[in-house]
Amino acid sequence: MVNFGKKLMAHQVEEWKGYYINYKLMKKMLKQYVQQTQHGGKDREQVLKDFSRILDGQIERIVLFLLQQQGHLASRIEELGEKRTVLLEEYDISQVYQLHDAYREVGLDLIKLVRFVDVNATGIRKILKKFDKRFGYKFTDYYVTTRANHPYSQLQQVFKQVGIVAVVGALSRNLEYLQHHEGSFVSIYDRPAVTLKDPIIDQVNHAVQKLTHATNFMQFLGQHSLIVQEDAQSGSEDLVDDQNYHFMSLMLNLVNTFLYMVNTYIIVPTADDYAVSLGAAATVCGVIIGSMAVAQVFSSVYFSAWSNKSYFKPLVFSSIMLFLGNMLYALAYDLNSLIVLLIGRLLCGLGSARAVNRRYISDCVPLKMRLQASAGFVSASALGMACGPALAGFLQIKFKIYSLTFNQSTLPGWVMCIAWFIYLLWLWLTFKEPEHFTKTLVNEQPSESGRQGNSNLEEGLAQPLLLGIEQRQEENSEDNDDTEVASERSHEPATSIASAYRLLTPSVKAQLLIYFMLKYAMEILLSESSVVTTYYFSWSTSVVAIFLAILGLTVLPVNAIVGSYITNLFEDRQILLASEVMVLIGIIMSFRFTPHYSIPQYVISALITFVFAEVLEGVNLSLLSRVMSSRLSRGTYNGGLLSTEAGTLARVVADATITAAGYLGTDLLLNVTLLPSLVICIVSIAATLYTYNNLY
Repeated sequence: MVNFGKKLMAHQVEEWKGYYINYKLMKKMLKQYVQQTQHGGKDREQVLKDFSRILDGQIERIVLFLLQQQGHLASRIEELGEKRTVLLEEYDISQVYQLHDAYREVGLDLIKLVRFVDVNATGIRKILKKFDKRFGYKFTDYYVTTRANHPYSQLQQVFKQVGIVAVVGALSRNLEYLQHHEGSFVSIYDRPAVTLKDPIIDQVNHAVQKLTHATNFMQFLGQHSLIVQEDAQSGSEDLVDDQNYHFMSLMLNLVNTFLYMVNTYIIVPTADDYAVSLGAAATVCGVIIGSMAVAQVFSSVYFSAWSNKSYFKPLVFSSIMLFLGNMLYALAYDLNSLIVLLIGRLLCGLGSARAVNRRYISDCVPLKMRLQASAGFVSASALGMACGPALAGFLQIKFKIYSLTFNQSTLPGWVMCIAWFIYLLWLWLTFKEPEHFTKTLVNEQPSESGRQGNSNLEEGLAQPLLLGIEQRQEENSEDNDDTEVASERSHEPATSIASAYRLLTPSVKAQLLIYFMLKYAMEILLSESSVVTTYYFSWSTSVVAIFLAILGLTVLPVNAIVGSYITNLFEDRQILLASEVMVLIGIIMSFRFTPHYSIPQYVISALITFVFAEVLEGVNLSLLSRVMSSRLSRGTYNGGLLSTEAGTLARVVADATITAAGYLGTDLLLNVTLLPSLVICIVSIAATLYTYNNLY
């Protein structure tokens, strides 16, 4: 891969040459400062001031030129707007075509300006990173904190400028207006062919989205799945995806996700009663619920590796394991064996194919549909989470067939056993295994598309403006711009847990800690709900099931509000920190401070904790996908696997905590289990504050 300095020179607009960041000079100055500090010529504080002053000058030159070009484009759009107004009164076909071409020229110049911002933003980020690497000092934190939040910030103009967005909006509106009213200027006989939408409009609208980091409900849902979203590339690449796409196979993956979440939570309302019926304490429900997560820690790894070779075989294996696991779970009652019950739950955990489901969406769904598929993955999970407890509430019956007992404890196992058997038949008959060579092409697509995108001006906006896939590859490589070609090994996927761990920066570790915290808090809330509500409020299994179902049903509405409105008003890091604080408030409110523990206190605190943990999850995974190395976006040991492992370990620890706390007595269970949640939440907030400026 060509180093950034050479790439910057190759992609400069010739007439704008003097206005780009002087990356070569900045590297040269950086080397001089290193030598001077080593020989005692300058102290670190003096170096910080000098380098900050030089970088300020570079950014000022970029910003002043940017404002100048924005003004030129705005003036051209205003002049064209006046011509368009005249054309509404005097119909001249030739002038209509000329006006349309003039708007397109403005659009192309606007794309050039956006790429100008893009490459300079990358240069600024890379030189800040180089300074931190060479000096071992958090210069980025200092520089971003002092510049970005200043009322006269020029750094904001580069990374969060608003003026260019206004120009983009004006051009898009005028082009769309002109095309919409073309029918007023020409008849179908003059121009019988149906005019397709001008591609410049799509590119300009795409620029608006990238510049403002705008989002919507579907995108926000897709962030939960941690499936890296690529933008539409060339037609040939999309053709490969279309050939590889099979709708029924996608549906089978989404149904697998739904059934697995139902399987996870259908036993929560009755696990404590099941434990008691087998002669164990009610708090052993923590071990019963958590044993599935224990097995999932290992199954996630081998399923992730298995999906490199096949999708059909892992899904078949998953269905068989879940069929057998649920059968053992149901038979444990008549066998009067807690061991059989736990083995059944372990087998269910070994059948967790969520890594396969994610990988299928990432590899085998066309780019144009991947966002919808990712949102479907999250929606299926949320729906399963709500349906599990709700279904348990309807299974409050008891009967026997021969020697088999069917009651509220065993029916969840039997129902899921039948569901997985039907699913297995459906899978066997309709799933289509993608061809191996086609899947390989799809896996290689991001790097190839990144290289193609750089060679075409009009396709340039298909790359994320401030943090594209290729940019992440450069920034997370060894960052050796002093060599002609970067090491190929530096861009290969991680091949082991150890190599993946070495790629974790403080920002990534902080996000994984946050993910651990929110999953821990949610698992404590859900898993002990039956024991706590029975002890304090004497709730029946049906009431507990309804309560848990209501919690699950809040997921999609909350994400709709956050995804459609909140994320457009605030930065992700602001939402992240605010959500953590609200989760902390919910945890504190959940503690029993007086002998009397009321239903309103429990319900309100549970809603606050659960709802804001869900908000936190979406923002957390969004930030995680942006700060993690590109080497963790593919391969077996990818970011999705790491987040899954972090969340699964959190569930294991939470469920073990519930069982351990049960030995202290049910009256102490609530406060004892909430204490670790409180500590972990405080630590995660501290980690967020520590890495806050790196999330910029």
